[in-house]
Amino acid sequence: MVEDHALMRSLVAEALERRGFDVTPAASAAEALRLADTADPDLLVTDIDLGERPNGLELATILRERAPHIAIVFLSNLSREAAVARARETVGGASFVNKGAIEDIDELVAAAEAALAERPLSREAPEGDGRAAILRLSEAQLETTRLLAAGFSNAEIARRRGVTVRAVEKSVERIFSALGVSGDDRVTPRVAAATLYTATFGDPRTGLG
Repeated sequence: MVEDHALMRSLVAEALERRGFDVTPAASAAEALRLADTADPDLLVTDIDLGERPNGLELATILRERAPHIAIVFLSNLSREAAVARARETVGGASFVNKGAIEDIDELVAAAEAALAERPLSREAPEGDGRAAILRLSEAQLETTRLLAAGFSNAEIARRRGVTVRAVEKSVERIFSALGVSGDDRVTPRVAAATLYTATFGDPRTGLG
């Protein structure tokens, strides 16, 4: 959740957390990009005008390029029409909330849930192209895959990465989808992902404490 005004950032983050979201707040796009490398977010909630560049639209474009699965909600004082017009030039499939007119957090939660429901699917590699797919994983997803391949449970991966088990579970689901190892009863996704990691990068237990 990216907002340059501290009070608004705190209020929105706390409201979303009360509704069950795991929230990573950031004061700028630059901070958000650094955090995204480890947080592997499902959703970006951002103001459009962040007081400096990159702005919210540019941030959304960068994150969508890195992670096609990410859902986007813009918080803006612009009218919906103006916000949509600006966003169409850079990123599609986003939801919009006029933060100056919002009366209830349910409006923001509804926009977030709608964006998550409509977000683009992760890119899946063609059959037999697993190595190309694993090389397209984000830094955070690759680290999760390395720990998974080393035999750690989701709870242990969460502890080592400093995130919640819920966040790891969601990330693992996206990893399986991106690697094309889910949806086949003949394949155990965890084993397939671990095998692919080992075949590509070698023994994942090397250097683990």
